[in-house]
Amino acid sequence: MNIQTCGSSVLLSADGHLDEDADTVLQRALDGVTADDRSLMIDIHGVASMDPAGLLHLLDLHRRAQCLGLRVVVVGWQPQPQQLMADVAGIRGPGSATGERYALDGFRRLITRRAQQAQDATTTAQGAEGHR
Repeated sequence: MNIQTCGSSVLLSADGHLDEDADTVLQRALDGVTADDRSLMIDIHGVASMDPAGLLHLLDLHRRAQCLGLRVVVVGWQPQPQQLMADVAGIRGPGSATGERYALDGFRRLITRRAQQAQDATTTAQGAEGHR
């Protein structure tokens, strides 16, 4: 992850796999935000894959940034993360344009709720396999 400030904007570039381990890294993204900062651009061109936990961390970062008064834009949705978000949202079909809806508060709340349900289901399934 790379964090840069340019004028009144903060640019966060992420790569790799966003999963449960992304929490600590994404928490740091807002550490240097000042009262002069107006926007946060999250570039996920380099994120090849994401699971429900990673999506939840990204959504939490989005919510926290908005609470700081930042306008948030997420760009560079790759096929797997975009499809994960579409699946979680219940929007079927390849190439579902979920990235454009991401910034809408109602859509973000829906995705957050459904991503949490997906994460809970994954955790429950992993726990069941561990007891076999």
